[in-house]
Amino acid sequence: MRATVIHAPHDIRVEEVPDAAVQRPEDAVVRVLRACICGSDLWAYRGEAKRQPGQRIGHEFLGIVEETGSAVSGLRAGDLVVAPFMWSDGTCDYCVEGLHTSCVHGGFWGSVGFDGGQGEAVRVPYADGTLVKLPAAAASDEHLLTGLLALSDVMGTGHHAALGAGVRQGSTVAVVGDGAVGLCGVLAAKRLGAERIIALGRHSARTDIAKLFGATDVVAERGEAAEAAVRELTGGQGAHAVIEAVGTEQSMRTAVNITRDGGAVGYVGVPHGSGTGLDLGVMFDRNITLRGGVAPVRAYIPELLADVLNGTIDPAPVFDRTVALDQVPDGYRAMDDRSALKVMIKT
Repeated sequence: MRATVIHAPHDIRVEEVPDAAVQRPEDAVVRVLRACICGSDLWAYRGEAKRQPGQRIGHEFLGIVEETGSAVSGLRAGDLVVAPFMWSDGTCDYCVEGLHTSCVHGGFWGSVGFDGGQGEAVRVPYADGTLVKLPAAAASDEHLLTGLLALSDVMGTGHHAALGAGVRQGSTVAVVGDGAVGLCGVLAAKRLGAERIIALGRHSARTDIAKLFGATDVVAERGEAAEAAVRELTGGQGAHAVIEAVGTEQSMRTAVNITRDGGAVGYVGVPHGSGTGLDLGVMFDRNITLRGGVAPVRAYIPELLADVLNGTIDPAPVFDRTVALDQVPDGYRAMDDRSALKVMIKT
């Protein structure tokens, strides 16, 4: 089969690799219909996250179950399924508590020795605990299928950030980051009842989506100018809830500085760089809570799936470019130079 591999920084290739196959009784093989490129994939693409030459890449996909191992009971060949960005057994203490990303048997797609999502098929460990069945009719609905793909990562991650930030009915929310996760954070905040949502972003194509998703205000400035703008919009107090979806020292500092006293920052931006942007003294004095981390997307898919299916939320607009599998290197270049927000892959 063909799959995407990374050989070195800026060296992404689509190559022939061994076919995905059931290796353990708990496995399933999924034929990928749709996959995508994540902003976090760019850290490997740019050489800021280490990968072995020839390692697989990609962690967001949905598709059709082709084969199941003898221990798989909840799925069968022909089922349409979506995969969260990590696999999990669904039964360990962490999974039972809803923290599937800490599963004792869990792992990340594209890890050494495992299939990545950007390929023709994927071996799925612990298929019963990992995969979520979708309505079969969705396979023929292009727009719905696109929205459902967002459940594999960005919609659930935006939701995790909104929960971490304590978004509630009537609250004022600020979102730092205009990537797909930040935009899904806007959508999640709207879904949870936020009255005012301030999106920080400078690219009109992205802030237009933020407005579509429920943003009431847009702040184009950065750094101290952005902080001043948010405080002006909030009567000098800042936002009750702030979503941090970038992961840099500056973005975290901005997030803390625009949080209202007694408020919270929900952080899901993958941390990178030498500093954190956190001053615990400031956070202590102002009773600011910090909560977040790797999103346990598997825990959130069932409730978010219901809202995508009934039309309450539609994350599909975060995908602004579609490529075939052979064009995946072009998709990486487009996201790297910010000419694309999020690239979907049709296999």
